[in-house]
Amino acid sequence: MTRIDRRALFTSGAAAALLAASGVSLQSDPRTGGQLRIAVPRGDGSLESIVRGAVFDQLTEIGPDGVLRPELAQSWNGSSDARSWHFMLRDGVRFHDGTALTAQHAADALGARDLANLLRIEASDERTLKIELARGNPDLPFHLAAPELAIERIAEDDRAARFVGTGVYRADRMHEGRGFFGRKVDSHYKAGRAGWVDTVEVVVIPDPRVRAEALRDGFVDVAALPCSQELIGRGEFQFHPTVEDMALAARAGVGLPKRIGARTPLDDGRIAERWWIA
Repeated sequence: MTRIDRRALFTSGAAAALLAASGVSLQSDPRTGGQLRIAVPRGDGSLESIVRGAVFDQLTEIGPDGVLRPELAQSWNGSSDARSWHFMLRDGVRFHDGTALTAQHAADALGARDLANLLRIEASDERTLKIELARGNPDLPFHLAAPELAIERIAEDDRAARFVGTGVYRADRMHEGRGFFGRKVDSHYKAGRAGWVDTVEVVVIPDPRVRAEALRDGFVDVAALPCSQELIGRGEFQFHPTVEDMALAARAGVGLPKRIGARTPLDDGRIAERWWIA
């Protein structure tokens, strides 16, 4: 694995203090089961970010600890000038509609995106993706972890145009601008490493005061909030990154990773697969 702190993708250590303050053990392992309910604002991209993190995978992933990890690509190698790359995909991965993932799916998905300096992208065989660049880029595996470079399919026979991915959670219900309900995929390749809760529900609540009330009264487990006045002194809650400068709050019974990805407030959009019900 390669650390990419030099690329300014730093992670937050604030989660450790939050866990200690809330009574959740730093040494406790994630627990499986239950439902994670999240309240987000309207129109700030939070809903879309969480859905993408739950439903889709990229070829690579940047963990909350700032380490580059394999995701759909189990390994890769580049030429000495970093212009020619080969990515070897995992075997046995399926989209949520049952279709087996192939390198051609990855080529089609990435070919439709704005991949910088791309000359050619093609499937060498069922599991090998070849990418050729106009100029060498030794950081290509880091760039392929970007959420907008997810490997996805669209179910053309679905009137709701529900996206079909390979992520830990399948979209049972998706209402654009209003909410999402996802259910964990059985026998997923990340089983035992991510995707702890059985279901994830995201509800859009425009008013921050109402989001705070929903969290305070137990209707949701996590809420994106700009302030904590509605919660201080009203129960045990965890605030990230701090109570003075918060982006979200969670009830004390929510388990958080020791570190939280810092590129976006909601754990880089991966909150569905990284957090759990303690």
